[in-house]
Amino acid sequence: MHRTRTMSTWAVVVVLLCFVSEQCTSGGNPVKLLQLTAQGFKEHVQTGKTSLIYFGKGADPAVQTFLEQLETSAVALEDYGMSVATVNCSEDNVADYCTEDEVMRKAYLFRGADVLRSFEIDTIFDVNAIVSHMLFTVLFNEVRYVHTPAELVGVEKVARGKTDIVMGHVPALGLPEHRALMEAAFVYGGKYQFVQTTGAPLLKHMGIADASSVQARLWFLHCKSVSRPSEPCPHTLMRKPLSTINIHSFLQLMEAPVLTEADVDPDDVDVIYNHLNVPVLFLFAQAETLHMDRSTAEILAWRLRGELGLVLIRRDSPKIKTPLRYNAAYRLPHEEVKYFTLKNVEEVVNLVRGQLFEEGKEEEAEDDEDEDHWASLDVLDDEVAESVYRDRGVTLDMESVSELTADTFTSAVAQNGLTVVLFYVKWDAVSMAFLQSYVEVADALEGVSDVTLASIDCGEWTCVCRDQNVSSFPSVLLFRLGDDTRSYRGMMGTESLYRFILLSHLPPPLFLSSSDEVLSFLEGDLYHRHCSLSPIRALGLFTPGDPDVAVFEEAAKNLRGEIILGLFEHKEAEKWAQEHSVMLPALLVSRGPGVQRRASSILFSTLQEMISHVRRAALATFPELTVENLPWYLELRKPLLILFVGGEESAETLQSLEEMRKAERTGRLESSLPCWIHLGRTPAGRAVLETYLSYVPPLPALVLSQLSSGGKVYHFPTERPLLSENIVQWLQRIENNQEQAAGVVPDKTWRPPVPFYDFLAIMDEEAPGYAAQQRPKAKRVGRKEEDDEETRSAGRETAFKPQTSSHHTEL
Repeated sequence: MHRTRTMSTWAVVVVLLCFVSEQCTSGGNPVKLLQLTAQGFKEHVQTGKTSLIYFGKGADPAVQTFLEQLETSAVALEDYGMSVATVNCSEDNVADYCTEDEVMRKAYLFRGADVLRSFEIDTIFDVNAIVSHMLFTVLFNEVRYVHTPAELVGVEKVARGKTDIVMGHVPALGLPEHRALMEAAFVYGGKYQFVQTTGAPLLKHMGIADASSVQARLWFLHCKSVSRPSEPCPHTLMRKPLSTINIHSFLQLMEAPVLTEADVDPDDVDVIYNHLNVPVLFLFAQAETLHMDRSTAEILAWRLRGELGLVLIRRDSPKIKTPLRYNAAYRLPHEEVKYFTLKNVEEVVNLVRGQLFEEGKEEEAEDDEDEDHWASLDVLDDEVAESVYRDRGVTLDMESVSELTADTFTSAVAQNGLTVVLFYVKWDAVSMAFLQSYVEVADALEGVSDVTLASIDCGEWTCVCRDQNVSSFPSVLLFRLGDDTRSYRGMMGTESLYRFILLSHLPPPLFLSSSDEVLSFLEGDLYHRHCSLSPIRALGLFTPGDPDVAVFEEAAKNLRGEIILGLFEHKEAEKWAQEHSVMLPALLVSRGPGVQRRASSILFSTLQEMISHVRRAALATFPELTVENLPWYLELRKPLLILFVGGEESAETLQSLEEMRKAERTGRLESSLPCWIHLGRTPAGRAVLETYLSYVPPLPALVLSQLSSGGKVYHFPTERPLLSENIVQWLQRIENNQEQAAGVVPDKTWRPPVPFYDFLAIMDEEAPGYAAQQRPKAKRVGRKEEDDEETRSAGRETAFKPQTSSHHTEL
């Protein structure tokens, strides 16, 4: 849509700034709300103007509040060529708009006699919401609304080499930040391509780690200067709050030269930065090193673009009176120039970000780094810490858990039976939260023989924890006399740990001696009480004397706690193999009575191959994904073809599941893993779906997630029937690059949010006598650190100490 602006860009900017300060009115008096009759309404819409009109009657208090906001918004909307009016339906009846309802709940935006859009009055609840929604509607064809990184990439592709992009993220429509963005789009829409989003996936795409943040943000994407199709558009983040004035200043700063040069002292420099309310940094350069200094300054200017203006002062001018002992200066808005000496470029960055220009605080970089790490830990553990704080008055009954010390640990784990030990620290929120679950597990296992649960405080007994190679808290280790120590790596919850311990208590594997025992094992009659823990039973079939039996037994020990394993080394094993059309040795997997068993020949002889084969065979062909089993299926490194179904067992849900099973049985889905998520049993699936598509579509919804190969996400068209043949055709179109991705999930390595702190080492170092014991080693390390520090200091002085040498570069 082509929009005719009746005033110049600068004139509109002046008006916008007046609105922010609430000091400007038309002719000194606010514009009154137009009161239209039925005939007046017909004449008004025939003018062709854009008008926001509310049809109402009655005196409901909520409506009265809305009318007050509507009247105030008339002042702002007049400057965008829009009028605001009301029609009293109690006196005049306008067909299709004056209904029989006692209170009208909608307002209409007209262009001439055409309705552009209707609005619930709860949506346009104040002046900011009214102005932002009206402008967003008027600019609908000019402001692109994007949900996913793939959509943004598409916009960049069109803009590359032609125009720059201004992208704003607002938590919700109708907020003051949304109004500021729409006002900027109205003013600068002919110059830049404006993009708006409210979704979390784009925050991650733009490098915002905390995608759950509700802060509004704005980026400038430098696409106009990019010529190569594959080159991404560099972007600059506006670090100030999203307001009309700040956006205007930011865009003016983006238009300003990235680096300005001058041959006068900083006090006499007059540049555009002075008028944009941003700090100005001055760096000095000498004639002999001007080229090098200019290159360094340009790199720094791009790095700090959007935060300040950078001016390079050439010392070869006779107008420069600044003493040589200074190589830099800065000027904050409305303040005098201050001179100082910088030792390196990183000091400039530290000066701008968080020290000089933010309340003038100067702290050591190392202290800042430590504080950042602790802040990350606070964010990581805030919900867990809250639960611990909430239950701080609850006293745990630890009678079922033995508290170990350095003196009792060795004898405790050397007992017969299974000994489970929790390693924790009292000042760790996760440890204390899990300790409650651990006590619940101990109480539940109180009647189980040969199972003992114990705990040890690593803050008190660091030597024990270090000897067991415990490097994270909480940790659970399982000890059994004669066996290797096993680590529990499941979920930190009561149910998961309880199931793991009970399954670990079973012999690995269970030796079967007859076909009757094999049938009882596969049907779940043998160890019936463990069916609720794991309905999956895997049976190894071997001929007597097969050397792979020893490998299978060792694999069973490694899989202890995960799967119930049986071994049938017997001459009748051949009969079971023939019944299931496989060759010996073989693996037979049962999921309970009435479920078809899966059989496969064992073609591997190494331990790791055997373990991997058993785990893969135990996976379902069309599984229901849960938080607990998802890691096992991700290890297959296949694209996930996920059907998201709602909490209710509707006919549509059952039919869609059956269609997926039919498609899976065709054998044409082998390149992906068909699976499904029940949002009622796995609520986290809703967050997964929203992450994939940036919204939750109508259910059931079918999504193909290529996490292991580029991260593209495809959404089965909602208008197409979810039938098996349609699913197969859709996947074929994706393979032929005929379908457009609905989103992109970057395939990034997940790393801890903070570096690991070796608290046990710190505690040991603080123990009495540690320094004396470690003095020779500490002396060598200390000497090296002193030498390194001297080298670093010398390097800093050589590179950045101000000198009068003609060959010195001040930057």
